Amino acid sequence: MNFKYPIILASKSPRRQWLLKEAGFDFTIETKDTNEDFPADMNVYEVPAYLARKKALAMTEFLKGDTVLITADTVVIQKNQILGKPADAAEAKQMILQLSGARHEVVTGVCLKSQQKEVVFSDLTEVHFTTLSEEEIDWYIQKHQPFDKAGAYGAQEWIGMVAIEKLVGSYFNVMGLPVHKLYQELRDF
Repeated sequence: MNFKYPIILASKSPRRQWLLKEAGFDFTIETKDTNEDFPADMNVYEVPAYLARKKALAMTEFLKGDTVLITADTVVIQKNQILGKPADAAEAKQMILQLSGARHEVVTGVCLKSQQKEVVFSDLTEVHFTTLSEEEIDWYIQKHQPFDKAGAYGAQEWIGMVAIEKLVGSYFNVMGLPVHKLYQELRDF
């Protein structure tokens, strides 16, 4: 689907790239490493939008003509605590044990930026996990190496298929991009 402006997706995430492609968008990819620090006293639900905007501001060199830049950040929140990307297998196991048999929320913030305009929004999905054994968790971590994923899991992988009992909100948001909201915002941009 062609929108009226050229689109740049500023993301290394293969999941975001796949979602945007499958939704019919024509786009190019540009990436740049950006510091993902945020104020310690910031409300955890505001962090993804803050980081998406921070990423967009770091990419302004790519904004030429009427190009629209898309940046995003996804966090897993449980008990008012952000579970980021695990540093190693031990941290991944700790995170998944914490999510096992419990409810958490996934929030993705998105920033659309051109030379003339900026729109920042986020989407929240409530996720309910079944209880997983340590053996299942160890197997998942060994097989899928979820070190590039917030909360140490990918909804599209085995763990999502067997552990997600219920979702309230967008499944694609849990994968890293609220495509339904993004489509609406791009259409109106």
